[in-house]
Amino acid sequence: MRILFLCVANSSRSQMAEGLARTILPAGVAVASAGSAPGRLHPLAVEAMAEAGIDILGQRAKSLSEVAPESADVIVTLCAEEVCPYIPGPVKRLHWPIPDPAAEGTIAAFRSARERIRALIEDMARTA
Repeated sequence: MRILFLCVANSSRSQMAEGLARTILPAGVAVASAGSAPGRLHPLAVEAMAEAGIDILGQRAKSLSEVAPESADVIVTLCAEEVCPYIPGPVKRLHWPIPDPAAEGTIAAFRSARERIRALIEDMARTA
């Protein structure tokens, strides 16, 4: 199974989702993230994940063309106030509307987003 987490900048939510999924989901599940307008990995995303014992410092923002979205079995979009990227084709789609913590710019916002994403991925693991 291959899961792709998408948002616009691929700097915070989808990066945290990628790191959490690699930690929570079973071995053999391929996980990636990308954005429709990739920026840079947000330092507060790195900090919030490090607090949870997950190192995402080696991850980087990627464009859709770098991750072969057409090969994903599941696409999870994490946009709330932005227009999420859409990948056509026969794929299971999940939408988790999580506000962009970078908009608030506080470590508390990143922690909140991390914990919401963690709960959703844990639920995904239980129902898979």
